Amino acid sequence: MNAPLMPEMKPLSRVHDQRLRQMYRSAGWPCQDTIEIELLAAGLLERITPPAAAEYLRVTDAGVQRLAVALNQNRKALDTHEALVQRVAEHLVGYDRLTYRGLTLLAKPDAQWLHLRPDVFSIRNTTVEDYVEPVVHEIKVKRADLRADLKKPEKRAGYLALSSECYYVLAAGVADPDEIPPECGVIIAEPERLHTVRAAPKRPMKLSFGSYMALAKADPVRVLREPSPRF
Repeated sequence: MNAPLMPEMKPLSRVHDQRLRQMYRSAGWPCQDTIEIELLAAGLLERITPPAAAEYLRVTDAGVQRLAVALNQNRKALDTHEALVQRVAEHLVGYDRLTYRGLTLLAKPDAQWLHLRPDVFSIRNTTVEDYVEPVVHEIKVKRADLRADLKKPEKRAGYLALSSECYYVLAAGVADPDEIPPECGVIIAEPERLHTVRAAPKRPMKLSFGSYMALAKADPVRVLREPSPRF
């Protein structure tokens, strides 16, 4: 009799690497969710059951190798801009907002459809449509990039058409807040905080069906925290 075929596994993602790092530096308490199942099936985690003690998880040698590869890739990828994008995204997740990086959305501020990719797009974690309050954060760490962006009013109009608030997040020293158009808010990325120096005008806004579909197909940013120890 032929052995049953194993179902094809989807490629592991950044979320899996984050969980693997979490397990590597923690006590290894099982979460018993799908991420953990996939890591176990891939041989990156293993179950340890000591005599007369609770089962725990341990990162395998293959898991350590994957962590080393992911760490090297992250060092190359997280340049100044990407690091600030991630910082803003994690800050919004901390306020219980569903937050997305690199999300492609379709907007039609005037007569032309635009495909836009805001650096960070977030909505409130709510089931009430009127309370969703979508917000765009555009990240700028170089003055030349900001000046080029400000010369594209159609792009800015597209962001405004997608959100109830639109912010420019600027690295310290990139620009004076007064240089940013008044329809947008301004946040300065200081070493210890993200300082809102001008709040964005807030407007009533409902997401289009197309935007909801884009959100449904995308993975929100997740910030993994250490599990509480079990006693």
